[in-house]
Amino acid sequence: MKCISWNVNGIRACVQKGFKDVFQTLDADIFCLQETKLQEGQLDLSFEGYHSYWNYALKKGYSGTAIFTKQKPQHVFYGIQKPQHDQEGRVITLEFDHYYFITVYTPNSQNELQRLDYRLSFEDDFLDYLLHLTSHKPVIFCGDLNVAHQNIDLKNPQSNHHNAGFTDQERQKMDRLLQSGFIDTFRYLYPCQEASYTWWSYRFNARKNNAGWRIDYFIVSQDLKDKIQEAKIHPDILGSDHCPIELDIDI
Repeated sequence: MKCISWNVNGIRACVQKGFKDVFQTLDADIFCLQETKLQEGQLDLSFEGYHSYWNYALKKGYSGTAIFTKQKPQHVFYGIQKPQHDQEGRVITLEFDHYYFITVYTPNSQNELQRLDYRLSFEDDFLDYLLHLTSHKPVIFCGDLNVAHQNIDLKNPQSNHHNAGFTDQERQKMDRLLQSGFIDTFRYLYPCQEASYTWWSYRFNARKNNAGWRIDYFIVSQDLKDKIQEAKIHPDILGSDHCPIELDIDI
């Protein structure tokens, strides 16, 4: 099974930059979007052979997620059943026969870390949600987690220490997630690979110079580790300040 995740930073703008061609070329079994930034009815986007599911934020032009899947799921759930977190369209869960598949857009801590406390509470509740699901079936989840886990995951770790996405608190939450029975699929296959990033600032020619961060992930339950076939980053695919990432898994 081939899975793709992409923070499109506004799907309407991304469509104008060739999204449909990218979608067709990648030909994924499941294709997930984060930061769609639209409301229901603002864009007619569908693909033959795919079922589509959208979770919209109440706030216009903000956040939002979507999933396109060739196989129709048994059930679809929106949010994590926590009203304080389910107003921003951040999570979609598909239930299949033998696993759950989730896309998530983790809140950004923002400038001066003004939303750090909220973000940490979201992560606690999201992990509880994951652990509840894993008590029934294995879980695959993907998305923009808005954190570079280790120094190897960003170009300039020293100058970015304590900035949003690379605070000690955020990195500790990722530690806790992985210690709770989950695997970062890219690092599982490529533990020492450097300069592998998924997001670049629009400033300072960051993408041209590959001064980026790896903040987009495919994470799987520990009991799926032997089914991981490949984890890829597609830095040459443009259309957003993020690039798509891929997981190939035998499930």
